[in-house]
Amino acid sequence: MANHAIFDRPMDGPIPKGFEQAIFGMGCYWGVEQLFWEQPGIWMTQVGFAGGTVPNPTYQQVCEGGTGHAEVVHLVYDPSRISYDLLLKLFWENHDPTQGNRQHNDIGDQYRSLIMYYTDTQRTLAEASKTDYDNRLAVAGLGKVTTEVLPLDNFYPAQEPDHQQYLHKVPDGYCNMRGTGVKAVMPEGHEIP
Repeated sequence: MANHAIFDRPMDGPIPKGFEQAIFGMGCYWGVEQLFWEQPGIWMTQVGFAGGTVPNPTYQQVCEGGTGHAEVVHLVYDPSRISYDLLLKLFWENHDPTQGNRQHNDIGDQYRSLIMYYTDTQRTLAEASKTDYDNRLAVAGLGKVTTEVLPLDNFYPAQEPDHQQYLHKVPDGYCNMRGTGVKAVMPEGHEIP
């Protein structure tokens, strides 16, 4: 696999000691990947698929349906520079988690809102932030959160190299990412650095 177009690191290289991983599905993965690679403390981003039943799917298979996979971004990050709480804040504020199997004009279960956790701590933080954001949406008169919070089963990197760091390679490329305008607040006791 080629080096990351932004970080110039091997995309399948080892994860540095003390770093952590996260997976988020927020609709089309191109804009989501850019959102995260721009954050200080992110070591690696990679687009791919998770949450389905077909091993190593192609983009075409996922688009045709039936794989059960969502488009996701896999992150490797330095928790001393960016917290999981801040990643969750970026997640909630930069897409519409009320739309079910879609994000705006992108329709299908591959565009669903999804958090896949690696640890019990991530699960606890994700579920608490989901409850809090659902309450904030209700106060704003918006719909209920449809986001799934699931344990990671498998992550399959997108096999097509042009999908990785797509908006770096195609700066005017398609991006349908936008939030609800409702701000997320971190669970009590978890401060953003």
